[in-house]
Amino acid sequence: MDEQEALKKKLGLLKDEHRELDTMIDDLLRETVVNQLAVQRLKKKKLLVRDHIARINAQLLPDIIA
Repeated sequence: MDEQEALKKKLGLLKDEHRELDTMIDDLLRETVVNQLAVQRLKKKKLLVRDHIARINAQLLPDIIA
């Protein structure tokens, strides 16, 4: 497997994790007693995953200044 394929696979896994975190946050917010600390931690993790997705996208599609 070359580097591009490995990055694409990692990107897919990260996108899945991002969706999962979003669902978990929504579920926590629907509860009658909201655990704000858990919500904050999940949101922080979701942000880190999103940043990682952006870095991989930048590697796969580098900016080309014409």
